[in-house]
Amino acid sequence: MAESQILFESSVKLLYALGMNKESMLFLNGKFQSLIKLAQQMEKAPRKFGTDEVLSNSEIHLIEIIGDHRDLSVTDIANALGITKGAVSQALKKLEKKGFTEKSPAPDNLSRAIVRLTSKGEIAFVAHKEWHEKMDGGFANYIQELGQEDIKVISEFLERTEDFLIRRVNSSE
Repeated sequence: MAESQILFESSVKLLYALGMNKESMLFLNGKFQSLIKLAQQMEKAPRKFGTDEVLSNSEIHLIEIIGDHRDLSVTDIANALGITKGAVSQALKKLEKKGFTEKSPAPDNLSRAIVRLTSKGEIAFVAHKEWHEKMDGGFANYIQELGQEDIKVISEFLERTEDFLIRRVNSSE
């Protein structure tokens, strides 16, 4: 079954479980489906972030971690991301080949390599931060203007949606 069909069925069941009338259920389901599709498109869309190289979402977020937390080793990055050192090493090789990162021995432990951004990596790092500020700014302002009751309703809805989707993912059916 297609992923979008599974998401459609899951969201309909969730809204039905919440006791919504049919019109409200269909409206919210449409919005939910639209959000899922847009999130998937954003996740897949590569960008250049101020450089001549296209970067995938995972690559720019690896650059972000390196830029936000200086002097990390491969092990530190793997622990931060919850992935294997091998996966980090493979991703770093791609970024090194593209000219975004470099490794050098740690001054206090020569057997430990420190990952750093190159000047090209710094450009992408800063451009990514600016992109987030531009893209997230209006939404952040909207959230800040919400009252506590609105935030409570949204939070409860998101928690229930998350719980529902976790159960769905963990279901063997």
